[in-house]
Amino acid sequence: MIDLDASDRAILRALQADATLKASELGRRIGLSQPATWRRIKRLQEADVLKPRRLDLGLEKLGFGVTVFLGVKLATKGRVSLEDFERAVTAIPEVQTVQHVLGLYDYRLRVTARDLPDFERVLRRRIMTLPGVGNVEANVLLSEERRPGPLG
Repeated sequence: MIDLDASDRAILRALQADATLKASELGRRIGLSQPATWRRIKRLQEADVLKPRRLDLGLEKLGFGVTVFLGVKLATKGRVSLEDFERAVTAIPEVQTVQHVLGLYDYRLRVTARDLPDFERVLRRRIMTLPGVGNVEANVLLSEERRPGPLG
């Protein structure tokens, strides 16, 4: 764990709200110079507090109107390695996230599709044919609220 002061926390809160902020603008907002802000950002990146930036696409605007969360229970843990399943499932473009979890299911997947028939195709032809797949439970996303995170 890294020690964070008030300026570090202010930087993290501001970047959570808008990750495109430049160090100069960020520094103005929190009362630091651009070089001091940049050094702090660099330190937070090197400490793995700030992860690499990813673009958040408007999936609905791109024609992907359905998001489904799948709980996947592997049928034969001993015969199929977790790595084999993970390698195969991450190769499916519609699978946005793969989470290895503890509980009723072994994995939780976030799957995007154009519509329900497209999701059914992905489920039947791609996911259900993966090595070791046993039980699958689907939960269709109806709405999603973004939370600011623990730094609030």
